Amino acid sequence: MKQFDILIVDDERRYADMLARRLKLRGMVCKVCYDGQTAIDCVKQDFYPMVILDLRLPDLYGTEVLKRMKTCRPEIAVIILTGHGTEMDREQCMEVGAHAFMNKPLDIDRLLAIMDRLEEQTP
Repeated sequence: MKQFDILIVDDERRYADMLARRLKLRGMVCKVCYDGQTAIDCVKQDFYPMVILDLRLPDLYGTEVLKRMKTCRPEIAVIILTGHGTEMDREQCMEVGAHAFMNKPLDIDRLLAIMDRLEEQTP
């Protein structure tokens, strides 16, 4: 897998930081933010080919963050990662443009496989 930037958005700071460390060990460059509005601002300011987005954030629900990200950067690949997602949440996220929907606890090998697949689809 080539090196590229990933934005990790999760209000559980220790979890987000741990995920960033795990991905950095695999040669990826990660930026972490802990709320939806900061994530939207990051996507507007810089290009991130991939975002790992928690569904339940303190300020905005993940589907709203996803919609706003896709409005300004339709090409961005978003993986939803949640500990509390329902089937309805999954359907809504996929309709809005998420590329994958994963439940916590995270299966890092599955995440890496999804990321590899998304990277291959990118022109």
